[in-house]
Amino acid sequence: MSQEDFKSNDRGGLNRMRPRPEGGGNDPRRGPKFNIYWIWGALAVILLGFNLFSSFAPDARRINFDVFKTEMLSKGDVEKIILISNKNLVRVYIKPDSLKKPFYQDKLPKGFNAAADKGPQFEFTIAKPEIFTDDLRDFYTKNPEIKEVPRIDDTEGDWLAPIFQFVLPIFIIVLIWVLLMRKMGGGAGGGAGPGGIFNIGKSKAQLFDKGTKVNITFNDVAGLDEAKVEVMEIVDFLKNPKKYTNLGGKIPKGALLVGPPGTGKTLLAKAVAGEAQVPFFSLSGSDFVEMFVGVGASRVRDLFKQAREKAPCIIFIDEIDAIGRARGKNAIMSNDERESTLNQLLVEMDGFSGESGIIVLAATNRPDVLDSALLRPGRFDRQISIDKPDVKGREAIFKVHLKPIKVSEHVDIHKLAEQTPGFAGADIANVCNEAALIAARKGKEAVDMSDFQDAVDRVIGGLEKKNKIISPDEKKIIAYHEAGHAICGWYLEHAYPLLKVTIVPRGTAALGYAQYTPKEQYLYNTDQLMDQICMTLGGRAAEDIFFGKISTGAQNDLQQITRMAYSMVTVYGMNDKVGNVSFYDPQQENSFTKPYSEETSRIIDEEVRKLIDGAYDRTRQLLSEKKMQVEILAEKLLDKEVLFQSDVEHLIGKRPYEEKKTLDVEETPSIV
Repeated sequence: MSQEDFKSNDRGGLNRMRPRPEGGGNDPRRGPKFNIYWIWGALAVILLGFNLFSSFAPDARRINFDVFKTEMLSKGDVEKIILISNKNLVRVYIKPDSLKKPFYQDKLPKGFNAAADKGPQFEFTIAKPEIFTDDLRDFYTKNPEIKEVPRIDDTEGDWLAPIFQFVLPIFIIVLIWVLLMRKMGGGAGGGAGPGGIFNIGKSKAQLFDKGTKVNITFNDVAGLDEAKVEVMEIVDFLKNPKKYTNLGGKIPKGALLVGPPGTGKTLLAKAVAGEAQVPFFSLSGSDFVEMFVGVGASRVRDLFKQAREKAPCIIFIDEIDAIGRARGKNAIMSNDERESTLNQLLVEMDGFSGESGIIVLAATNRPDVLDSALLRPGRFDRQISIDKPDVKGREAIFKVHLKPIKVSEHVDIHKLAEQTPGFAGADIANVCNEAALIAARKGKEAVDMSDFQDAVDRVIGGLEKKNKIISPDEKKIIAYHEAGHAICGWYLEHAYPLLKVTIVPRGTAALGYAQYTPKEQYLYNTDQLMDQICMTLGGRAAEDIFFGKISTGAQNDLQQITRMAYSMVTVYGMNDKVGNVSFYDPQQENSFTKPYSEETSRIIDEEVRKLIDGAYDRTRQLLSEKKMQVEILAEKLLDKEVLFQSDVEHLIGKRPYEEKKTLDVEETPSIV
């Protein structure tokens, strides 16, 4: 099952509304939390404000020192002088009475009000404060007749200027650096604890210690009885190691959970975290990958370092194929960073003794792409296969997912399990959820069997499109197409008997589909595969017989039979001319070259075409013999749109082949 399904299993209330904390707390809905950056920001604004407002002096007119001496100082018009030493600037304040003189009226702007002006009215620059003081002393010495000497206020002037010239740029640089480190630390270093970018090589594993509550237990894992036994034994290895080591045995280093998507690999690992009373490290294979070279190997080292400190413990790596892919044999396929991460993982897994108490659990749905060194005994000693559940397993999974749903008394869980073959646990969870939504949409108080059947149809074929406009001619072609499938499945011995056929459009491409009830089996002989091909060709053959032309509706059928025919010839060795050879390459080592000659390739194409042509002729012959039955089913489909097995038996009689009681059913959509 996928992780979303585990959330639906968590009846501890993942979607439950959490109570609002009292007394303030750190509830994010109450706005952003107060921190030290608010203080720094406020101080920066205050300092900047002081600097800006202190520089808003009146607009003083620029003059030179000579004009100041001859026109102002010598005539006694100067009230005071302010010497700004750190700027080498002198500001001049003129007496209010003197401002009425024509000289100042010409110098100052029009509309100048002497009474309201507080100065300074003029300013000039100097070389140095000391030189200005000496020049002023010499001036008074040479002009003894000047008795009135203005006062000189010696000030440091704009005291904030040095701060903003030197401290402020440094402050901005430090602030940008801190924010950058926090950003990079949150994205690359795990986001927890100080250090930011210096934590980039730290492991991002989530630790579930003894005090951590995990709501998933083995009771939530249904349909995986054999896998649960294997995993529970691994937990027992850590709880009671002497039970095994006293006899000379060694605790396994690791176990690999292998299975299709949605079958419950991660759910099983969560159950281990909930059941095992040992520390549990959980992370994804992609957590080792980073944009910086060498980070992956560093994180592997840090992970196992933490694990040794917490031993005995379990490490769970989900989707390990992200770092465990087979190392490239040439420059095109190689990836140095991923390979260095894999090499470090190989060393760490086989670099400590069996008594260290660390077991590595990993999950993948692509075991064929993993490196062989990773799968050898001593690293992953066990491979636990988690396949899609059988009918009993599906029934158990239904019981788990139906617990939170209000179900009608008439719902038959065993029948639901029979109608959902090939469904993984995630698919079953989706069916249960869809059924509840459909029942709620219809205003029902409980979910009944019809809702589950609608949910199964929706999961298989997509959303029902009753409003999809289909012309009568097209609808007739679809009806005969599906009737051809149904008749072939009814009268071919090894074909799957019909359970349901419909011409109601679903999804984006399905204009109709048929549901069959096959026997549960794992091996198929040539006769069984040929009957399957004939049944799949039934729709195309029916169009050809009844309309004298074919349509594009058999695209999906042709894809299925082409794949099946090529597998019979090139994979299963079911062709006399090609022989008992198999060109199946699970490792894809020959992805750029064919493992056979051009002559063999031509023979394969000829044999596949011969096989399909023979099956098509056989299908046409069968439908020609059962032409009346096809017409009966097609006309009834045009009338009712949906036919069940009981309807077909009523229309054309029971299936001629005596079937044993089947344990399973399978959905085989036929898309028109």
